Amino acid sequence: MTVHFIGAGPGAPDLITVRGRDLIARCGVCLYAGSIVSDSLLTHCPKGARVVNTAPMSLDEIVGEFVRSTAAGEDVARLHSGDLSIWSALGEQLRRLDAIKIAYTITPGVPSFAAAASALRCELTLPEVAQSVVLTRTPGRASAMPEKETLTAFAATGATLAIHLSIQSLARVVEQVVPFYGNECAAAVVYRASWPDERIIRATLGTIVQRLAEQGDIERTALIFVGPALASDDFRDSALYDAGYQRRFRGKPA
Repeated sequence: MTVHFIGAGPGAPDLITVRGRDLIARCGVCLYAGSIVSDSLLTHCPKGARVVNTAPMSLDEIVGEFVRSTAAGEDVARLHSGDLSIWSALGEQLRRLDAIKIAYTITPGVPSFAAAASALRCELTLPEVAQSVVLTRTPGRASAMPEKETLTAFAATGATLAIHLSIQSLARVVEQVVPFYGNECAAAVVYRASWPDERIIRATLGTIVQRLAEQGDIERTALIFVGPALASDDFRDSALYDAGYQRRFRGKPA
């Protein structure tokens, strides 16, 4: 039998992939992170499926569910929020499954930063403004940051920053990046991107902390964005669609 790890997307139930939806529909067991995965996705489970909310469970308990389901001959749909490639605790589960020889697949999902950028209606990379996006976080109870992965090191590049799992540390984030971007640089907070209660705060680095404080109740599931690409409107057009730019698929006859 197989454990199917599925990126369930950022929140909106229709932002799961077709592959992910179809895998849920054919698995007799569904394990989902109930604190951050929409219950609406459970409507794709087949009738009679065993559904387990893993939010209160330890790693050992989750692996125990994998073992139990495999022994019963049942495939498992294991739902994680966003995409599995970042901050999903996927690695430790795969290590356990490799050790006990249980088969698994991995299906990607829409990451939260992409949903948040869509909510902001912006492109995070603009010609000659920013051509890189840094996905990072700040230290927390769950894990420390590697020594060289500092916010100041990333800020020194001038790239667009998408800072996850750090809304409770916004003031410290601003303090660390202002020397590189300046107080007038665009900043934004997107709370629960794609959920019905989504909220967006647009500001500058100099005003974002106060703007967040005015909201009063945003303490988790929010992304911080920093960078000039968030508010630039005087960037040059990309060469990709320039009439004079001849490329492989748009060459004019000689």
